[in-house]
Amino acid sequence: MFDSIQSDARGKLLLRLTVGILMLFHGVAKIMNPGTLEYIGTSIASMGYGLPPAIAYGVYLGEVVAPLMIIFGLFSRIGGFIVAANMLVAIVLVHVGDVFALTSHGGWQLELQAFYLLGGLSIMLLGSGRIAIRAD
Repeated sequence: MFDSIQSDARGKLLLRLTVGILMLFHGVAKIMNPGTLEYIGTSIASMGYGLPPAIAYGVYLGEVVAPLMIIFGLFSRIGGFIVAANMLVAIVLVHVGDVFALTSHGGWQLELQAFYLLGGLSIMLLGSGRIAIRAD
């Protein structure tokens, strides 16, 4: 019924748009509420690895630049990697205590973070598909 090449390209586009647009909302929220960066910087500095709080600005790379790369299909594999790395840092900084926790409805406490992490990894492995500015 559907040409398999076209279905593959549409599926990759749908994945890219879903992960990219939803992650971009988080980045825009951080742009509109810059105090969030201060919290992230303080959390990074308090980890005890000697990392400067300025590393918190990397959140813009992971939640604005990388999602735009993914949405437009411009170096999507790199964008997917950046989103996945961003989520690993977020889990370590904020959510490490929730790894084995459930919500009051029985879902995994980290299902949203897992969605972004695994979505980013999927894009990194699959590439952009044919419907992209720079297909890979």
